[in-house]
Amino acid sequence: QVQLRESGGAAVEAGGSLRLSCEATPFTYNKNCLGWFRQASGQKREGVAAIDSIRGSTWYADSVKGRFTITRDNAKRTVYLRMNTLKPEDTAIYYCAADRVCGPLLRGKPGYWGQGTQVTVSA
Repeated sequence: QVQLRESGGAAVEAGGSLRLSCEATPFTYNKNCLGWFRQASGQKREGVAAIDSIRGSTWYADSVKGRFTITRDNAKRTVYLRMNTLKPEDTAIYYCAADRVCGPLLRGKPGYWGQGTQVTVSA
């Protein structure tokens, strides 16, 4: 049973930065695609970023390009989301996701979900 545990969510002012972490237990190399989604109150869950170790590529939603960075540390069994220049519209619950390939994950259907961590950005 794969478990994903997010941490790092907090309340910050606009323009601030946060780094979210997601530790996988167990973390195995067959989970080649890791990503982050978010869901604001009253809105649908949307993809934020993903990292594909097979293609060696990353993907970002247009709304976060240039501000967010996704990285992966296999030694620490952790995927990170560095968020800079935060805006009030970034306020949401952020979820970690994982799958063997990125196709299903990018369509919003990953094999595994984390429990979510709250990010609140005040104006």
